[in-house]
Amino acid sequence: MILIIDFGSQTAHLIGRRIRDFGIEVKLVEPEVAFEAIEQHKPRGIILSGGPVSVYAPGSVTVDPRIFTFKIPILGICYGMQLTGYLLKGEVNLGKVREYGPALLHVEGSSPLFSDLSGKPFQVWMNHGDKVTKTPLGFEVIGSTTDVAIAAMQNIKKQIFCIMFHPEVEHTEYGSLLLRNFVHSICGLPIKKRMLTVSKIVAQLKSEIGDARCLCAVSGGVDSSVAAALVAKAVGKQLVPVYIESGLMRPGTREQVIELFRKQFRIEPVIINAEKEFLKILKNVTDPETKRKKIGALYIELFQQEAKKQKGLEVLVQGTIFSDVIESKGSKHADKIKSHHNVGGLPERLGFRLVEPLRHFYKDEVRKIGKLLNLPRHIIHKQVFPGPGFAIRIVGEVTQERLSRIKQADNIVLAEMEKSGWLKKVYMSFAIMTNTVSTAVKGDGRFYGEVVALRIIQSTDVMTTTWARLPYAVLQKISSRIVNEVMGVSRVVYDITTKPPATMEWE
Repeated sequence: MILIIDFGSQTAHLIGRRIRDFGIEVKLVEPEVAFEAIEQHKPRGIILSGGPVSVYAPGSVTVDPRIFTFKIPILGICYGMQLTGYLLKGEVNLGKVREYGPALLHVEGSSPLFSDLSGKPFQVWMNHGDKVTKTPLGFEVIGSTTDVAIAAMQNIKKQIFCIMFHPEVEHTEYGSLLLRNFVHSICGLPIKKRMLTVSKIVAQLKSEIGDARCLCAVSGGVDSSVAAALVAKAVGKQLVPVYIESGLMRPGTREQVIELFRKQFRIEPVIINAEKEFLKILKNVTDPETKRKKIGALYIELFQQEAKKQKGLEVLVQGTIFSDVIESKGSKHADKIKSHHNVGGLPERLGFRLVEPLRHFYKDEVRKIGKLLNLPRHIIHKQVFPGPGFAIRIVGEVTQERLSRIKQADNIVLAEMEKSGWLKKVYMSFAIMTNTVSTAVKGDGRFYGEVVALRIIQSTDVMTTTWARLPYAVLQKISSRIVNEVMGVSRVVYDITTKPPATMEWE
């Protein structure tokens, strides 16, 4: 097995997922108990994850330095590399230039970690401010970037390998190969292909739910649809799908939900109309965290009201996936990026027993499960849409007028992406009302209106994204239509920020 010491990285669990894909057992532990865990489990390899703090900050999370004496291969990633350098008496400092997003790695010398990659510069994904400025005794530099002289180092004798980039994320070229080299070539573990099996998930759900009736929160998106399909397969008619019409979702979502459940599951979904209630709770609210929490609380309140109408609704099923969890502070040392309304937005007293069939899966895995369940292709490959809906694509207060404008702009984006053939090539494409105003000239007169931003990105597992390189003609068409057709808009800008450092949504 491989032991991962989790220092709070947003992608620590993704490291585990990548290694499980090799058919290898993984265990994540907190650094406070890492030494004892190594003694107990006797892993074949140890991985030190990234983390959100500086190794030299007061009270920073650390690990017992005796882990370096076990003669077990170690791979330090980002914070894991910095901590290795710090604990083994190298030097770690704040970098003059911070690296967030893509960088070009130049491999130096030879290393079993970079087997077959020597002399081949390749793209890696960075997310750090600090860097190792002097290697510990016995270490040699095996990789660098333009801004970081020590981007990778190793101590062959002690079998310690360290890298400043994240091999677990999809945008690091050869990242999977590097992890494979570590677990197979360095740690000596055999590689086997891991298969996703629906039967195991369904069996677990049957055991977890029992005879209880389940209220399943459905939004029309892939996550809630796959979650509902799994529960329907496990407990059949005990499932009661509920769609809340908040007025914050894309037009046509209600009709799609009704069609899916009638045709696919032979179940009539419950529809709750609550547009006025959602606009009311969002009045004068500008803080995005407050928006998410108010929306989450109202959803639960409405579910609780429905449960009172229908006896025996004891279980709440949600389509929460792992990226939702980790961004809402999913581990002890992680930072909270934002409260997902179905995670950090839930009230303390829920009133239901919570069941989340997809909580430990990433988006690409959810799509694979949906395919195994024979869900319609248009559902499985549907573009991601946030649970709080347009409320978090309107920066500032959500009003009926601004809601109408964002829906119109969003329709233009989708229509032009579809027409150009780009809609199926990207992960998400949407507009944002930025709450920023600028001057324009319309009809030979001065016009002062809101700026709309476009966010069109490519991703697989949600943990990293890059912006889509759309043809200029497509961008021009979208921009022209939004400025000409949506009232109150002065100009359109295109967001070309990767994740990290940006999140996918603006709020």
